[in-house]
Amino acid sequence: MDKENLRRVMKIKRRYLGEIVRLENDRAICEVFMRAFSGYGSYFVYNSFGSEARTDLITDGLSAAGKRLYFPRVSGGEMCAVPYTAGSAMTRSAYGADEPQGEPFCGGIEVCVAPLLAINSRGYRIGYGGGYYDRFLAGRDILKIGVGYDFQIAEFEEEGTDVPMDYFISERGIYNFGGKEI
Repeated sequence: MDKENLRRVMKIKRRYLGEIVRLENDRAICEVFMRAFSGYGSYFVYNSFGSEARTDLITDGLSAAGKRLYFPRVSGGEMCAVPYTAGSAMTRSAYGADEPQGEPFCGGIEVCVAPLLAINSRGYRIGYGGGYYDRFLAGRDILKIGVGYDFQIAEFEEEGTDVPMDYFISERGIYNFGGKEI
């Protein structure tokens, strides 16, 4: 299946995931993430919206543990990391996500939690088609973790500009695509 059709199918599948199942899955994803990856100091985490796997459970846990958080903001066709704390001023983006205001952060970040519509057995993700995460992650020394639901695993051909994830976390656990053993 080509990427555009796969995007459409996965959006439909996510939209029709039952509310109770979604909440149970989101809690399981957060528990797995926190057990395996809460030992780092800084995190770049997508701010979930719509039918995406919820990240507020993860960011609440990380914030309570005193971790440094950064959310994405798209500006001028590129994505940047902006420091985030509870109560940060947010603006709704053209894509529907709330984005933080403030100055972009240009330093190092240890972990990126990336959204996805699908991920293949080699760790390559399909996002919404803008290439923002691939450009942001290219050449960075950062642990790349995709989060989503198990049904989002699908086979497709990646492109030369795609950046693979090190791990994928779903309600069923962790898929390792070449990251260090945890």
